[in-house]
Amino acid sequence: MINYNQIITELLNKRGIVTDEEIEEFLSDKPQKTYDPSLLADAQAGVDFILAEIAAGSKICIYGDYDADGITSTALMLSVLRKLMPKEKLDYYIPSRFEEGYGLNKEAVKQIAGRGFQMIITVDCGSVSADEVEYAKSLGMKIVVTDHHNITDAMADCLLINPKRPGGVYPFKELSGCGVAFKTAQLIQKKAGLPKSVLSEVLDLVAIGTVGDIMPLLDENRTMVKFGLKMINTGHRYGLRKLIEGAGLSCGDITAENVGFVIVPHLNASGRIEDASQAVKLLLEPEGSEEANAIVQDLLLKNRERRRLQQQTFDNCTQNLTEIDDFLLLKLDDAHEGITGIVAGKIKDKYNRPTVLVTPSGDEKQYLKGTGRSIEGVNLYNLLKRHEECFEKFGGHAGACGFLMPAENLTKLREGLLADMVQIRQESPDIFEKKRPYDMDIEPEDATIELAEAIEKLAPFGNRNPKPVFRMCDVQISDVRYMGEDGQHVRFKASQGGGPGDGITCVLFGRAKDYTSLLEERRHADELAGTLDCQLWQGVKRLQLMVSWMDER
Repeated sequence: MINYNQIITELLNKRGIVTDEEIEEFLSDKPQKTYDPSLLADAQAGVDFILAEIAAGSKICIYGDYDADGITSTALMLSVLRKLMPKEKLDYYIPSRFEEGYGLNKEAVKQIAGRGFQMIITVDCGSVSADEVEYAKSLGMKIVVTDHHNITDAMADCLLINPKRPGGVYPFKELSGCGVAFKTAQLIQKKAGLPKSVLSEVLDLVAIGTVGDIMPLLDENRTMVKFGLKMINTGHRYGLRKLIEGAGLSCGDITAENVGFVIVPHLNASGRIEDASQAVKLLLEPEGSEEANAIVQDLLLKNRERRRLQQQTFDNCTQNLTEIDDFLLLKLDDAHEGITGIVAGKIKDKYNRPTVLVTPSGDEKQYLKGTGRSIEGVNLYNLLKRHEECFEKFGGHAGACGFLMPAENLTKLREGLLADMVQIRQESPDIFEKKRPYDMDIEPEDATIELAEAIEKLAPFGNRNPKPVFRMCDVQISDVRYMGEDGQHVRFKASQGGGPGDGITCVLFGRAKDYTSLLEERRHADELAGTLDCQLWQGVKRLQLMVSWMDER
């Protein structure tokens, strides 16, 4: 049998965690890896500026974004500043995904100024809003930007706190927007003499923002998410606790996977279907709030509607897709634009092609709003950047991008992207071959409850720290049982030379029909890979392999 410590050590080594100190930190329940917030450029000056405006009695508006990172960033900054100023002098603004789009816009700035606010603090946006910042200053407003996005265009001329600033010395560049808001809050707490509990109370928000924005769960992010999950599981935030319960989960058992697949989609549903402001309000509601219960019920409904629209749009796209080009640029005339990013990701996964969906925008539908997702090996940002002349607005990163462009530019963009893909394919002929990733080979008898429990020490799992995938070779399949209304799920046993019922229980969700020949005809797989899962059922621990893929050579 394999030594479990050896497995854990080998897995960590493969992920770049090599020294005894690094391994101890990675596995610790109380990690210490964190950095001095004053190392962030403009952080000291920005916090001094904010505190001076509070002392002067200024009205301050927190300007956020409509996704989970922006929602939690906004709630975090409000929570901290409420300790220092009257509630009536502090408010927030979340732009509409549909009417305004991402980031600062002049109409919103004008409206905020018109309501008597003297300062705007951005969270999760603003780094390249150079024109909008100048407009705010022309109205006599003061502004501090906190953000984490790449700075690829003209940088806003104001106090700007962002670990990705050119020439910055902050040791960790991969903070979420909420992570940057938290580092700013650390300095506010210190300079204003607030109790440290002010910070620990908002770590739940940092965990949600970090996981929701798919930031790497390594280094300082790992520290904040570990402590943040503990805070979530105390149930101290009433609105969040009610959302968790409404979604069928319970505080005390929440994992990073629960955050990513349950909490974040429900918070995002507010901005995808209607208005993200209600999600911010939910996170700030006091204990016993009736309004919190009403918001939770509304978010549950909106998330169900989001899923319905998402499936409907995905089905329409795939049914009408007659030719699989190297780059899928699809025009949807009547899709709900709040779900196009998710659908682009699902289409990308299905066909293993970079995918962009565009929908009509503007009063005369003279524009197209695009959102895209990319595959490993194709930097979508760099690809679209080559055709920047097509766009009115454009931004994003390697894996996901968004833009606004005149509708007449669609053909030019499509032709340009397809030409780019010809070159990429010549340089990487196997670019579209689906990868079969796994971390390590093990025998079925080495897959035990003890190993599964040891693997959990590597959590929280997510970007750059996925749950380890184990491969088993040359396995016999028995006890095949289909599940679900359409038999789309399957449970079976996998063993090496054992009799029926021997081996490890395996579960495959959603793709049973893709493997009919292996399950029913061959009853044998040359390769079988998945993650180990240990569940407690009626007081008994049960082990199962959650199948990622299987194959015959």
